[in-house]
Amino acid sequence: MAVSRRDFFKLSGSGMAAVTLGLNLAPVEAKADELSIRHAKETTTICPYCSVGCGMIVHTQGGNIINAEGDPDHPISEGSLCPKGSSVFQLRDNKARITKPLYRASGADQWQEVSWDWALDEIAKKTKATRDATFLETSKIKVKEKVGAVEVEKEILAEVNRTMGIASVGSAALDNEECYLYQKFLRGLGLVYIEHQARI
Repeated sequence: MAVSRRDFFKLSGSGMAAVTLGLNLAPVEAKADELSIRHAKETTTICPYCSVGCGMIVHTQGGNIINAEGDPDHPISEGSLCPKGSSVFQLRDNKARITKPLYRASGADQWQEVSWDWALDEIAKKTKATRDATFLETSKIKVKEKVGAVEVEKEILAEVNRTMGIASVGSAALDNEECYLYQKFLRGLGLVYIEHQARI
């Protein structure tokens, strides 16, 4: 809709007249004072989903999250959030969220709730068993070498210390320090297949 300069001044004048002739803004101001976050604690944080690092403001009251929104003062997102970031509220307050480890035995058709200690012990046992079964200390590799004027290909036994039976897909929610430690841990196990969700 195109508004001419003359129409703009007419509309502005009408608005000013309405305000000065008794348009009562008190009910609107009173409603604005009753925001649900008026007594809430405000905390700035970073969205946990990806490596962009959008800023968020989370309002809590009585230990419960009552609001989550984009932080307009954050230099990266300037108050914007993607659909996943906008729904971050559901990470904590979601009836469908699983909060305890579940295990489905081989051949079973049902999941059963288990303790964290049991689950972590099982993961450690299976990781060690897989690593031990697939660990290679040495591997034959082909190298090219010049003997006089002739290039000769020969096979040598090289120390590799790797496992080809385990792979890892990292998370973009990890910060630089966590990624560094995770990478050191995986390399210590001898993993070669180390990937990241942002590259897939």
